Amino acid sequence: MVFGTTPYSLTESDRADLMARLAMAWDGQWFLKVYDEFGWDMAATINAHVRQAFGRIEMLLLMRSLGKHRAEDLQDAVHLLRAYYNQVFIAGFQGSFEVCGNTVHISVTKCAAMEGSKKAGLERIDQACISCAGLFQIFFETLLRGQTVVVDTIEQMGCGAERCHSIVRLVEPS
Repeated sequence: MVFGTTPYSLTESDRADLMARLAMAWDGQWFLKVYDEFGWDMAATINAHVRQAFGRIEMLLLMRSLGKHRAEDLQDAVHLLRAYYNQVFIAGFQGSFEVCGNTVHISVTKCAAMEGSKKAGLERIDQACISCAGLFQIFFETLLRGQTVVVDTIEQMGCGAERCHSIVRLVEPS
C-alpha cells in the first residue's frame, strides 16, 4: 500500500535504529500501563511471560530471514544472537558472548530496559532482569531446537552489580 510521495526518507540504518527504539518504547509503555493498573509484581511477572513468548518469535523470524531452520551448534547460535543484537536490536545494549565448549558466558554492560526503568522512577529497576534469564533460555532453546539448555544468572545490574553475567550451558543427553 502506498500513501503517496514524501520528501522524507530514512536510510536502512536509520529505519533499523528507529524500529529498535520503538520496540523498547512499546515494551516500556506496556509495562508501565500494567504497572499502573496492577502494581509492580504483576507487571514484572506478566512482562517476563510476554518477553519470553516474543523472544521465541524473534529467533524464529531471525532464522527464517536468514534461511535457517536451526542453529548448527552453540557457536552458530551465538553468531545468530550477535547478528540480532548488532543489526536488529541495536538500541541501547552492549555486551559480549564468549563460547567455551558447551558453555556461553554472556556479559551485558549496558541495558536499555534497565535504563528505561530508572528513567520511569519506579520503586525497583530490576523488572528487565526478571525477564532476562528466561529470555536467554528461550533464545537458545529456539535456536538449538531439541537441545536442553540451562541458564544460570550470576550477576545483575538491576540488583547492584556492575554488569549482568549469565552462563548458558548445553546439557548433553544422558
